[in-house]
Amino acid sequence: MAKKTVKDVNLAGKVVFVRVDFNVPLDGKTITDDTRIRAALPTIGHLDDAKLVLASHLGRPKGEPVDKYSLAPCAQRLSELLGKPVKFIDDCISQEKTAAIAAMQPGDVILLENTRFYPGEESKQEDQMMAFAEKLAAGAEAYVNDAFGSSHRKHASVYGVPKRVKPAVMGFLVEKEVAALDRVYNAPKDGFIVVLGGAKVDEKIKVIKSLLPRCDKMLIGGAMSWAFYKAQGKEIGMSFCPEGSPEAAADILATMGEHLDKLVLPGDVHMQNVQGDHSLVFAPADGIKPGWDALDIGPETKARYASLIEKATTVFWNGPMGKFEDKPFDEGTLAVAEAMGKCPGFNVVGGGDSVAAVTQMGLADKMDHVSTGGGASLEFLEAGGLPGIEVVDDD
Repeated sequence: MAKKTVKDVNLAGKVVFVRVDFNVPLDGKTITDDTRIRAALPTIGHLDDAKLVLASHLGRPKGEPVDKYSLAPCAQRLSELLGKPVKFIDDCISQEKTAAIAAMQPGDVILLENTRFYPGEESKQEDQMMAFAEKLAAGAEAYVNDAFGSSHRKHASVYGVPKRVKPAVMGFLVEKEVAALDRVYNAPKDGFIVVLGGAKVDEKIKVIKSLLPRCDKMLIGGAMSWAFYKAQGKEIGMSFCPEGSPEAAADILATMGEHLDKLVLPGDVHMQNVQGDHSLVFAPADGIKPGWDALDIGPETKARYASLIEKATTVFWNGPMGKFEDKPFDEGTLAVAEAMGKCPGFNVVGGGDSVAAVTQMGLADKMDHVSTGGGASLEFLEAGGLPGIEVVDDD
């Protein structure tokens, strides 16, 4: 995607609306992981001669103010990281915001309150969304998107504001994400391995249908596997299988016939007797019993997946292979992460729980790219672009 970035425009002295992703985990008012705030520092630093108005969402407040989702702790943490004051405005469209922008000097940084405190941010009615975008954009002379994890949404701060404020360009974080995922999207079929795990097939059905014809092999793990088993008529016992997932799996099996030889399901599982003595056992795919819970892929599947990944030229991975947060059910996910680390090809971890897994396992630095957006990375690979990126200026 040939799009302009902050390197292509001179924004010195201008009021720049920067959409960041400060959707950080909180314990009360304490940020437990500031990775997303740190990820914005290169773009913020590059624009240190501009007047920066930062905006983000946090959590799911559903269109009204919710104290636990306030961005105030993010303003404090960003101030510490920058070594200078960051003014927090407890609204994002108020007169206080207007007055604060009017008083800004180059180098000043403002953080607005959570954009999702207003229904207009997420409104599916374009006129309402754009009306809120107009209020958000008031006073801005340029727009920068540095929130890849939100770029698949047609929300006011991501999609509406850059339609109204020009120039509109990508920040360094988004530029890096686009470059990596564009490379995966255009990867040659031979040696292109896709690894998909997690729980819900219905949420990934579109990307499965898009990628399956374009890859060499697609390796399925996690609770998605049990949905495919159930769609095939296999017993899955007490294994987690969300509503809608078996139907989505059945749809894939019914419609992707000529490509199903590329779809690889686990041949064995690691399961626990949850209605009995809680003993653990490995079993073949058709050996799950009533009262047992499959919680990870088995050793034969681990070895097969690792072998395919280590020989790949391109690997994209989204979703753990099992309940990785609980030992020993992290072994399948660990096997995939270690194999990716050994793979000489280009490998990308596609956000979400996969990022948590490789970080927890100390393997993130062995990956070529670790995406900040799970849903966004999947949608990018499905369509080759995202609404929040397509709307910025062409190069």
